[in-house]
Amino acid sequence: MSRYDEEAKYDRPKRRTRPRTKDRPSYDDAVIGFVFTRDRGRYACWVEDSNGGREVTAMKARQLGRTGVIVGDRVKLDGNATGDEGSLARIVEVLPRTTLLRRSADDDDPVERPLVANADQLVIVVAVANPEPRTGLIDRFLVAAYDAGMRPLLCLTKTDLADPDPLLSIYRPLGVESVATHQNGDLSKLREQLDDRTSVLVGHSGVGKSTLVNGLIPGADRAIGVVNEVTGRGRHTSTNTLVLRLPEGGWLIDTPGIRSFGLAHVEPDQLIHAFPDLAEIAENCPRGCTHTADAPDCALDEAVTEGRADAARVDSFRRLLASREGRELRDAPEEAT
Repeated sequence: MSRYDEEAKYDRPKRRTRPRTKDRPSYDDAVIGFVFTRDRGRYACWVEDSNGGREVTAMKARQLGRTGVIVGDRVKLDGNATGDEGSLARIVEVLPRTTLLRRSADDDDPVERPLVANADQLVIVVAVANPEPRTGLIDRFLVAAYDAGMRPLLCLTKTDLADPDPLLSIYRPLGVESVATHQNGDLSKLREQLDDRTSVLVGHSGVGKSTLVNGLIPGADRAIGVVNEVTGRGRHTSTNTLVLRLPEGGWLIDTPGIRSFGLAHVEPDQLIHAFPDLAEIAENCPRGCTHTADAPDCALDEAVTEGRADAARVDSFRRLLASREGRELRDAPEEAT
């Protein structure tokens, strides 16, 4: 019979006969780790144990698929989690996140970029001089903190060069706590704010984040840069996110200096919930109200007129909204560059 005979019949390949199961491993015996860095597909995780803790190198298990693993994630580790040289564990599950610090590339980019998970506090490092403070960037950091559910803390550096009060007065209506530092100064008040917390340091290049890290954690050896005398801008001395353990307890996550922070993913209703007093008033706003100064029939305006809301606090909240939209209110403090 010819192989091309029309009557020739060919059997189809047999389907797999092995039945699929809905049962999945529970990994009840897996250890819990804290991801503190990533390098080319390998994750360094910290696992607490009776000796204080150990570093475990792990890779993402295939079943996680496209599930992202970022710094700060608490994960389940299967396989060899001894931390011995040459050992490799598998990340088989990412535990639910309590907070998630995010940004977008710019205000027109809806794609979220997760930065750090499970951090308690966002420490916004700002120099009062050299370079001059950029209030627009500070506002954006505040929006990101409120959106993530993190506690914001203003850390003012170089206070020996200029009076910090003018800058602090801008943020007092928002109730943001602050600490003041200067080079070779006492860091005890800052340490009190960091103890037993997981804190993320963010700030413009040249504001002194690396100096703070070196002062807080002996041996950290973060590179320290200088500020350009012509442009007033610093250069990036920290090029990677670094997680360090604080001597008195807690974690400090130092991020590279940045000059922009997109907030396309933050909606006005998300932001106002960070201000319970204003959120309660805003419940009487028309549907779809943006809560901005030009929003028709916004309940915040009526509350200010009737004395039920602090005008300075409403103005500060609206300044944050304007920052989220990539513009500034006409009566907002001018941003220095």
